[in-house]
Amino acid sequence: MLVLKITVWAFLFIIFYAYLGYGILLFVLIRIKRMAAKKITVPDEIYEPEVTLFVAAYNEKDFVDEKIRNSFSLEYPREKVRHVWITDGSDDGTPDILRKYEGVEVYHQPLRAGKIAAMNRGMQFVKTPIVIFSDGNTMLGRESVRRIVNLFKRPGVGCVSGEKRVFNKESAAATEGIYWKYESTLKKWDAELYSVVGAAGELFALRTELFRPVEPDTLLDDFIISLRIAEQGYTIQYDPEAYAIENPSASVREELKRKIRISAGGIQSVIRLKELLNPFRFGLLSFQYISHRVLRWTLAPLGLLIMLVCSGIITFTEGLFNFSSIYVWLFWGQLLFYFTALLGWFLEERKIKIKLLYIPYYFFIMNLAVYLGFARYIKKQQSVNWERAKRG
Repeated sequence: MLVLKITVWAFLFIIFYAYLGYGILLFVLIRIKRMAAKKITVPDEIYEPEVTLFVAAYNEKDFVDEKIRNSFSLEYPREKVRHVWITDGSDDGTPDILRKYEGVEVYHQPLRAGKIAAMNRGMQFVKTPIVIFSDGNTMLGRESVRRIVNLFKRPGVGCVSGEKRVFNKESAAATEGIYWKYESTLKKWDAELYSVVGAAGELFALRTELFRPVEPDTLLDDFIISLRIAEQGYTIQYDPEAYAIENPSASVREELKRKIRISAGGIQSVIRLKELLNPFRFGLLSFQYISHRVLRWTLAPLGLLIMLVCSGIITFTEGLFNFSSIYVWLFWGQLLFYFTALLGWFLEERKIKIKLLYIPYYFFIMNLAVYLGFARYIKKQQSVNWERAKRG
């Protein structure tokens, strides 16, 4: 029984740390860093290197015109921006629409081999010192390119991540917006402490010379590419005002599809980036990577199940209604949490919006996705040709 109780507390700590504790610790660490740091004034010099806006698109005809107008309207010298689109496998007319626009380079091939294959192939056409990746269905904030480029003034910066934002926060998937706000805060603090641990595929940039082709079966291209740059000794920085905006998932069920893919890719990434688990080699980067990413894809979801089982065994041993025991309270608290998650699902299916219930529901979906993603990865069932989640 003692082993069960120790197990409960150990996993309770891991779960708390992975989702909230690390954020609290980050806040404390950056406060200490700010007090210890000397203020350095950096001359505000104009820094305007040539950049390439790189889009790997598949069947994006519904978004192409808006995306091009958005790209041409960005606040950066027009003559210093190249527009490169890779449209492998698109058969809905996307390449033909793009070719109507002067200044847009379109490189198309009939074979669809996945986004990372398109990126690997397309990088040969990038001749600028900085390349900025974004998705065909996301619109960029007007100052996004300039804000991203400004961070490359520092020679130690190898990659810059923008922020993902979502429209329509009144939708059934409103918690997606809440989640990304929290993630945005953690990324800001990560960057201030040392480095962000992974870029957002909706908008990220890197020094072109640092790009290395990635394995064609890679599921999280943005994550692998950015962290392999960090492995080379460069940092990944972040500016929340450099943003890409898109509609949220049409429902939490649609969001589950996306998170299953991400979870399968997360397991794959942990395996392929196993060197980063060595703090003796990578120091602070390893600490941030394990705390912010690895725990959420491994021990934290596993701990939710183990903690429920262990506290359940203790409760049935000590008495279901023996509320003098903290383990009984903990067991019933978990059951209440999962009940509210189930209620959130029930109401969402009936288009009834109670935002408070989406928090446990969304949290449950996030962790369920890890189990389903792990199963999909083990069975090799996750294709690099992802099925797009429906958007609101």
